[in-house]
Amino acid sequence: MLVISVIIPTYKRTNDLHRCLQAILNQSRMPDEVIVIARDSDEATLSLLSREYAGHDWITVIRTAVPGVVAALNAGLEAARGDLIAITDDDTAPQCSWLRNIEEHFRNDPELGGVGGRDWVHHHGRMETGSKRTVGKVQWFGRVIGNHHLGIGEAREVDVLKGANMSYRRSAIGSIRFETCLKGSGAQVYNDMDFSMAVKKAGWKLLYDPRVAVNHYPAPRFDEDQRNTFNTVAFFNMVHNETYVLLRNLGTLKRIFYLIWAVAVGSTSSPGFFQWLRLLPASGHTANRKWLISMRGRVEGIRTWRTLSKGESR
Repeated sequence: MLVISVIIPTYKRTNDLHRCLQAILNQSRMPDEVIVIARDSDEATLSLLSREYAGHDWITVIRTAVPGVVAALNAGLEAARGDLIAITDDDTAPQCSWLRNIEEHFRNDPELGGVGGRDWVHHHGRMETGSKRTVGKVQWFGRVIGNHHLGIGEAREVDVLKGANMSYRRSAIGSIRFETCLKGSGAQVYNDMDFSMAVKKAGWKLLYDPRVAVNHYPAPRFDEDQRNTFNTVAFFNMVHNETYVLLRNLGTLKRIFYLIWAVAVGSTSSPGFFQWLRLLPASGHTANRKWLISMRGRVEGIRTWRTLSKGESR
């Protein structure tokens, strides 16, 4: 029988964490252990766990003094004893068949290294109901297509899994850990993309199945990596991390195409020159700021990649 460990990093979101743990308790296939990682300074969360879950011996609480989700996830990986490692966010509520469906996929395919699925996003009581068939792909020139929260259809191989709903075979992870040089003191965006691409680069398959589902209630963040507002530090961190992660995981020719595309075109979230021109009439000053910060983030991401890749080659 496969042993399943669930890892949940958390910070200052006690109501969300409580809902998440209750959903874990309602799984049709119960986990063998749940590891919750909280910061030493997060007294409210530590109090909730000691008050409400002290009697659940299958829940392990790990305390960390290091900010950021990367340190929390790595601490969880070191502590987990499962054959399968299922990772979710504290602001999700996995659907009751979540772990059962995950286990089924890993049992049926020994070459499968990672499994992810749809996170059904809820905003103020309303659920997003859009649908996309292209999910979790990195195009030949480096553009990333997410859409994990909108995926429909059959299970299929992908390039990237999403942190709110991803699981891995322990033997596929090996010595792979979440990248500690990513910028940010909270969400450290694109940590999930880097990790899943590293597993795939090691020769394992990644699968996306919409049936492997969690409900996702995007909650406020209490660090610089804010949602839905333009924050210059968070924006710079995002572009830096995206640039570094793709340069780290793409082959040589794809790196070149990616850099040309990123600088010349880019995306609406991290604009290059032509996206800046397109956004300029409607956004004006904001478009200028986004473009300039995007270019700074690209340059810094390249510097980080070059510095670290030189160190690895020695």
